Amino acid sequence: MTEAPTTAAVNSAATVGEVLAGYLTAQAGVFLRALPQTVGEAASRPGALPASAAAAGDLLGAVRRVGGALHTFGDAFEPQWAQDTRAELRWLLDLLGQEPAHQRRAARLLAAVDSLGDTDAQAPGMLAGHAGAPKARALLERQLTLARTRAHTALLQELRSARLHALADRMTLLAGDVPLAGAVAGRPATELPGQAAGALSALLAGVERLPLSRAATPYGGDGLHRLATVPEARGPVLDADAALAADDAPWHRVRILVKRARYALEVCGSALPELDELNGVLDRHREAADAAVTASTAARTPRITPATAYVLGVVHADQRLEVEAARYAFGRRWPGLSAGLGGGEGLPAPRMA
Repeated sequence: MTEAPTTAAVNSAATVGEVLAGYLTAQAGVFLRALPQTVGEAASRPGALPASAAAAGDLLGAVRRVGGALHTFGDAFEPQWAQDTRAELRWLLDLLGQEPAHQRRAARLLAAVDSLGDTDAQAPGMLAGHAGAPKARALLERQLTLARTRAHTALLQELRSARLHALADRMTLLAGDVPLAGAVAGRPATELPGQAAGALSALLAGVERLPLSRAATPYGGDGLHRLATVPEARGPVLDADAALAADDAPWHRVRILVKRARYALEVCGSALPELDELNGVLDRHREAADAAVTASTAARTPRITPATAYVLGVVHADQRLEVEAARYAFGRRWPGLSAGLGGGEGLPAPRMA
């Protein structure tokens, strides 16, 4: 899902509080318009939520943007209100994201099995004609359908909860009255880029912790051969899944930092198209990493045949190569963007109205 930017020019005569209030009020309006459609679709049948792409995309985008603004510009809001609102938005984001994630994962993994098992005479897949391929596909489809159904059931239960109604009430109030606090809110809006620079500095620091040198070769298979222990501070790694999860963790962290930086720039009336590209690359990285975990877990299903387990192992390796391809793509794009950021100080100038 690609989120459309909502960048608007900043009034040069406005205050920080006025700009933030206008931004959050607009996002609360998007939230309130999209919520009934998304809830109605989700309550109809399993799998309906992803089908309502426009409403679900608008809702999730508003949730992320409000949460991002509260994180980056938190000093301008009442602290307890901002903390509580962010916690509830994270809960809703996780809740709404589970079922679509299972459906995307199913599409990715089944497509991988089909591609690897392709019997085209000119370019057959490496699993073409393999006896375990049909069984592996059926197993993945069955397990992911079950997981999606469980996520849908949990979603339906929460859609009737007092917690969701309380969050909707909170967003209704936000659409008319943003709880601003502190001297920060009264400062001129021209100071917003300086505050947003913190989000970019955090992104730069996060990327510095990435092993970009290991991602310099596409499809290198590095992660499949390097299952050493995590640094001692994190304790010993007991299996390959844990090692790969530890290897993925800093990349997932940077994914979050990219999103926060994007939304901080939106508030400032600025934009960096390169961040949108990095966001897409890291979303693909996360999808492939999660799909690999699913394939690995399926391969440990009791009483499956060795042929089925072998196919699932190949699918796992295929998704880990997709992970490395995404890391390579990130490494190719990042140097140009980081040079322009200049250590977090090279924020694009806001568009003033």
